[in-house]
Amino acid sequence: MDARLRQLVRQRAAGRCEYCGLRSEQEPLPFHVEHITARQHGGSDMTENLALACHHCNLHKGPNLSGLDPQTGGMSRLFHPRLDVWNQHFTRQGGEVIGVSTIGRTTVHLFRMNEDGRLQLREGE
Repeated sequence: MDARLRQLVRQRAAGRCEYCGLRSEQEPLPFHVEHITARQHGGSDMTENLALACHHCNLHKGPNLSGLDPQTGGMSRLFHPRLDVWNQHFTRQGGEVIGVSTIGRTTVHLFRMNEDGRLQLREGE
């Protein structure tokens, strides 16, 4: 993946993690341009398969495409920043990201969006 493509993804995301909404200047670690569908699952370097992710979200997402909804126990796909609308799956209360759909709950849970000091990083927005 070349520098031009990475820059395009960063600009499209306006410097925010496309999963949890954290601004890059609030995170001490660099953000990643990540594959929404991992290469090992056939994902490409095309812009529609790339998202800007904070270190925390990218680490917890890994190559996963789905997870278990903590409310129902059922299998659900994860939030897809190119196909889904953030506000249809998540809401915020202060720094807490809350899943309001099966996709949102599953993504929040699998990514551990509200653990490890993440609330404090997002609270000031």
